[in-house]
Amino acid sequence: MLRLFVAIELPESIRQRLALLCGGVPGARWLSPETMHLTLRFIGEVQEAALGDIDDALCDIRAPGFEVALDGIGNFGNSGKPRAIWAGVARNPALQHLHGKIESALVRAGLPPEGRKFTPHVTLARVKSGRAGRVGEYVAAHNPFQAGPFKVAGFTLFSSFLSHSGAIHTPEAVYPLEGG
Repeated sequence: MLRLFVAIELPESIRQRLALLCGGVPGARWLSPETMHLTLRFIGEVQEAALGDIDDALCDIRAPGFEVALDGIGNFGNSGKPRAIWAGVARNPALQHLHGKIESALVRAGLPPEGRKFTPHVTLARVKSGRAGRVGEYVAAHNPFQAGPFKVAGFTLFSSFLSHSGAIHTPEAVYPLEGG
């Protein structure tokens, strides 16, 4: 079985800016800069035999390159039990368009549709335990946050292996965008 997701890789300069934000919330597990990315579609566990069909579907996507900017810090979960801390993405029709093309291609390849609404973000930390007030304080202290814009010249299919020290992401294929 492979655990897969499709994402935009972040430039080193953006990852380093985000790394400076990581810390200050007890119970949060901060991601290392090299694993930070902008997820376009979490695929999940699939049989290795499905990798070829997924790759074929993603190879057929045609979309122009574009720029993305990060905008804001927030969290997922409710006020009593936050699950993740993230950097948001400024509203971007080209990003939404690419996400829609990826979703359609993967559904045509036989994957179930994504059940969640697409909320573009870069995860900074996962919150296992910790006081919700501290997450709220962190979010308030780090807003407004902005970084970029940066050029998106393609997207990547990653496999992910979950280890005790965190996820290990391996690029399986890179798909260039037009003009990228």
